[in-house]
Amino acid sequence: MSRWRLLLSRLLKQSWVLCSAYGIAGIAVASLAAEFQWLVPEDFAYRVGADAAGNVLGILASSMLSVTTFSLTILVSALASASSGASPRATALVVEDRTTRNALATFIGAFIFSIVGIIALASGLYGRGGRLLLLAATVAVIAIIIVTLLRWMQHLSRMGRVGETVDRIEAAALEATRQRLAAPLLGGAPRTPGRREAVPLYPTAIGYVQHIDMGALDAALDGRAMDVDSLPGRFVHPARPLAFVPAGLEADRLQRLRRAFLIGNDRSFEQDPRFGLVVLGETAAKALSAAINDSGTVIDVIHTTTRVLAAWAEQPPSPPDTPYPNIRVPALDPDDLLEDAFGPVARLGAGSLEIGIHLQKALGALAAIAPTLFATGARRQSAEALARAAEALTLPEDVARVRAAAMR
Repeated sequence: MSRWRLLLSRLLKQSWVLCSAYGIAGIAVASLAAEFQWLVPEDFAYRVGADAAGNVLGILASSMLSVTTFSLTILVSALASASSGASPRATALVVEDRTTRNALATFIGAFIFSIVGIIALASGLYGRGGRLLLLAATVAVIAIIIVTLLRWMQHLSRMGRVGETVDRIEAAALEATRQRLAAPLLGGAPRTPGRREAVPLYPTAIGYVQHIDMGALDAALDGRAMDVDSLPGRFVHPARPLAFVPAGLEADRLQRLRRAFLIGNDRSFEQDPRFGLVVLGETAAKALSAAINDSGTVIDVIHTTTRVLAAWAEQPPSPPDTPYPNIRVPALDPDDLLEDAFGPVARLGAGSLEIGIHLQKALGALAAIAPTLFATGARRQSAEALARAAEALTLPEDVARVRAAAMR
């Protein structure tokens, strides 16, 4: 995905974009009713009761304002719940929820439509035919609102809950994993350890690498080779190189290479499969805190993380294409994935028998599902978790039960 497609995708996920589109659609519908009012015979409009449009629009405007205010209050509460119960990094997924965005956009668009219709009626823009068309459009808008309200009520029953937030994190992590499996090296060639080009390419900003535009890198290199050193998710600064490039490149070409690395203040789920695992680990750590102490959520997160990591075993039947052979990219380390996923749980949940047993079973399952990827790292994680449990658990019988569940 190019940089501009990524930025456009992020823009379209903003709530104000969809709200603006619905509002513009409402204005357009109210305007078209005046433009095509000549199509409706006057006597027919009189018999149907076109003069009722004003009253209906007034009711619609006042009710939509109240519903929108209520919905925004619910959204703020859901964001606070997701932040305190799961992880502050998960709030972006709640904001980007499609049902929430559609509901807010529908309510705001209906409010704008009704206000424009009331103003147009007061200004004498409509005849009887126009009033009838406006009434018909109002009835259609009310039907859309009813359907949206029913979906919104169903959605509110689970919005902001920890389980729902964990499901959203899992979906985002799985999507990033599938994208990386489709292009394990982002479309580049494998990077040989110890081999790299001569000149380090440093960023001018401080933050996280969010995206790498491989097409822009290839165009700027013009047939030359380079070694990517900072994958999406890496924290970089002017002393931490993004890549290593050949010597003798012009300043303009170097600047184009820097622009291919999108750097932001926060990590993002796109192109960064590890971030989803990190957020799941934060959720488990939050549930293990003394204020919450919810071992059930921790066990649920362990199972969710196991599903996400198991997706890495779904390698494509044939090696993916390498459209950018001159760009050498390091592969993700499976041990890093396991540490991101289970490190916080192993450290903070060492004193819980239930968590220790489920953690050992999850590590054993991953070693069995994907032995080539996870067997070595899972065995090391299992041994470390067992050592921590032996220190934290007070009863020898509990330690024996965790040891019985550990990998052999």
